[in-house]
Amino acid sequence: MSRRIPVGNIEDLLPGQRKLVFVDGRSIVLFNIEGTLHAIDNSCPHNGASLASGQLDGCMLRCPAHGLRFDVRTGCMPGPGGLSVGTFLVQAVDGKLELDVEEPSPASAPAPMCKA
Repeated sequence: MSRRIPVGNIEDLLPGQRKLVFVDGRSIVLFNIEGTLHAIDNSCPHNGASLASGQLDGCMLRCPAHGLRFDVRTGCMPGPGGLSVGTFLVQAVDGKLELDVEEPSPASAPAPMCKA
């Protein structure tokens, strides 16, 4: 089951900006790419490096530690298979940013592999 968490105001995330938020002990990066909002886990599945400062090229985010690239829309690496980061629905509602977060499960599973 998911719940909606307020994480700021829309003015905090203008086009071209990113914002780091902490929800339930998780670090999550929000992006505004040409007016479309995206949110991903701030931890690279390869070695746990922070993705927040990674280089963004369109919708592709490069991990600053080892250069792995992830599509912030899907969380997947380009090409068939590969690692993925968790994604979240983020939206602007009445000028506020709201993030949909799944309730934690007893045994947290790693992000699934992306399919070809």
